Amino acid sequence: MSGQEKPAPQLPAAPPLRALSKEERSQLRATKDDKARIHRTIEFTAIRLQHAQELATQQKYDPALLELGGYLALIDDALDYLSKLSHDSKRTRDLYKQLELALREDAPKLTVMRRDTPLEYAIRMKEVEERAREGRTEALNAFYGETVMREGRAKKTAEDKPKDDRSKPEGPP
Repeated sequence: MSGQEKPAPQLPAAPPLRALSKEERSQLRATKDDKARIHRTIEFTAIRLQHAQELATQQKYDPALLELGGYLALIDDALDYLSKLSHDSKRTRDLYKQLELALREDAPKLTVMRRDTPLEYAIRMKEVEERAREGRTEALNAFYGETVMREGRAKKTAEDKPKDDRSKPEGPP
């Protein structure tokens, strides 16, 4: 064998486990007020993200991904909780907006963390970044409701209209 063996390709890290801690789960369940629950969730996400940033700075990427998994679990929990509330309520719209603002604030932090991370971990951090962006989109869509036309509901073009012209008279009258 020669001394120039090809190194084994780096496999990506395992996906972050999306799980809430027992403390987070019990505190969120104990909170009866919708506004207080979303505020508490946002506080927890900020703590998780800060811990993940600190761990990534110390090059402890596996524990950082574990924190980011908890971060995603909190986002999913908040969106699930909000989806069960009345969407016609101004109060619910305000809660969606607060969540969206928090996720918007987190986006640059996630990007910086991903860029400073080795590739095998950065792939998973990119997934976290994308899920946070999707959560933000969900919150925005719920906030605006049916007042905004989405991509899938574009106006029909001439190509989409039926080609049956029997209802139109032929030639000038």
